[in-house]
Amino acid sequence: MDLEARSLQPNVKAVLLAKLREYKSDLNNLKSEHKRLASANSNQAARDDLLESGMADAMSVSANQRGRLMMSTERLNESSDRIKESRRTMLETEELGVSILQDLHQQRQSLLHANDT
Repeated sequence: MDLEARSLQPNVKAVLLAKLREYKSDLNNLKSEHKRLASANSNQAARDDLLESGMADAMSVSANQRGRLMMSTERLNESSDRIKESRRTMLETEELGVSILQDLHQQRQSLLHANDT
């Protein structure tokens, strides 16, 4: 376009060259704005990717923590059940021991009375 404008008559040539310079300036401004926006978009896309991967990592960590928490809760419940069962067995054993001691005491008393007679 520049070459065509230069080859025209001087009065038309000046007007066309001025418009051409204006168009080139507008084009350069638009190119720089496009680069700036593209850079911002790529930065935004990189930021979004980073945040998404961070959220995926957080969700993965959260799922792992939830799994470990559930396993720990289950083990705690099992331990509590074993403690309750052990306590029940201990109380039964204590009752049996008291009963045996009472029987032995009665037998001792019987033997002592037998020796006295």
